[in-house]
Amino acid sequence: MRKFPTNSPSPAKAELPLDLTGPHITARASAAHRLYQALCETIVSGLVRPGEPLPPSRALAQQTGLRRNAVVTAYERLIADGFAEATVGSGTFVAARIPARAAEANKPKAVVEAPQHGAFALGCTHIDERAVQRFRAFVGRRMRAFGSEHLHYGDPRGSRELRAAIADHLLSTRGLRCDPDQIMLTSGTLHALRIVLSAILRTGDQVWCEDPGYPIARRTIGHCGYRTVPIPVDAHGLHVAKGRSAAPSARAAYVTPSHQFPLGVQMSMPRRLELLHWAKQAGAFVLEDDYDSEFRYDGAPLMSLAGIDHLQRVIYLGTFAKTLFPGLRIGYCALPERLIADVTAARAALDRFPGTLMEGAVADMLNSGAFAANLKRVRKLYREARDALAETLEAKSDRTLSVPVPSQGLHLVARFDPSVDPSRAAEAKRAAGAEGWLLADTYSLARPLPGFVLGFSGHTVPQLVASAERLARESRAILCARSSARQA
Repeated sequence: MRKFPTNSPSPAKAELPLDLTGPHITARASAAHRLYQALCETIVSGLVRPGEPLPPSRALAQQTGLRRNAVVTAYERLIADGFAEATVGSGTFVAARIPARAAEANKPKAVVEAPQHGAFALGCTHIDERAVQRFRAFVGRRMRAFGSEHLHYGDPRGSRELRAAIADHLLSTRGLRCDPDQIMLTSGTLHALRIVLSAILRTGDQVWCEDPGYPIARRTIGHCGYRTVPIPVDAHGLHVAKGRSAAPSARAAYVTPSHQFPLGVQMSMPRRLELLHWAKQAGAFVLEDDYDSEFRYDGAPLMSLAGIDHLQRVIYLGTFAKTLFPGLRIGYCALPERLIADVTAARAALDRFPGTLMEGAVADMLNSGAFAANLKRVRKLYREARDALAETLEAKSDRTLSVPVPSQGLHLVARFDPSVDPSRAAEAKRAAGAEGWLLADTYSLARPLPGFVLGFSGHTVPQLVASAERLARESRAILCARSSARQA
């Protein structure tokens, strides 16, 4: 006769009282998520008691008509969220103590929610509901298998499992072949920048930076004690010849070659080869920030600069902040072999090693195909958001704004005619209540162009359209008012 744990006084009910269609269910959610919500409702409402066994997955699949893998996924999430507990050899049981916020956790809500950010804020993300479910399951599984590796100081580069998964990802998507030993996990791109520069530069060394360019990276480089040298960007990317003229003895260059921030141009092949030739001649290194290459809407992603260079003089910087979500705080860099020892030592001196708890779950996402599936789904959302924003700005601004549609990335640039004073853009942005960035704020020495850097990822299409209409309206009004004032 089968024995049950002492906290389970009776066998599992033949059938659970489940409501799969009530107001607590998200109508368009996956079968696993709907079952999870129904199970939560049953537990929270007291229809099953703490410690009571739940039906075997096969039995519940037969009762609900759902596939068994949907039941298994729902059970895994129940366990991960603290609603259930699993006992090896005995089954799955309602948790002895239900989470304090269980009722709130069971309220119907979309996993991919409208973010609480201002209009056009950069760096926002969506993550597909199915990807969230898979990630929850992976995190729960890893926590249940908690091992001794979390009880000791780890490798300064991070877990080999995740580094190997990243190496496979870079080979298949970016044409970059590297050994897992060349990968280092960081808490993000700026963290990687600090670690790498501390290993390859001395205080006061010069670093080429794109102008216009990513101002936060520029400030980070300067804050670390290095001298940033603004190098103009044209339609072909960073102007290497002007870099040679401005700072021939620079020891590094920070670039965004696949999708230049903020202008969105792609560095041409002649310019890429020219940059690599300079680095080799000068004994310098190129830091390639490949911040959004996964989001290319026309064709496959471009080969990385590091892939062309075979990681000789290029240091590749990547992040999961945009492909999954910023709260992970996991980024990475791919290093030339000659730098592994120095950069590893620099990391060990700065903060010893990265956190270990999330690494396994991210590796599972990459290795299982869940990461690629999430990218495919959100890429479609972002394309729709990009198109809606660009079309609205073009249509409602009455040619006040020029809006080139980017083939890649998570933001676009809307520009006034170059003759317009950049302060007009600041007025329009303020009047429209828009977040985003002013294009002028990304310049250092070059004459700034008037316009806006507008994020479209992580925002709903209705929000983007309404915000674009306001920005276009205020831009027209401000230019018309200035024109009337001049005529008067």
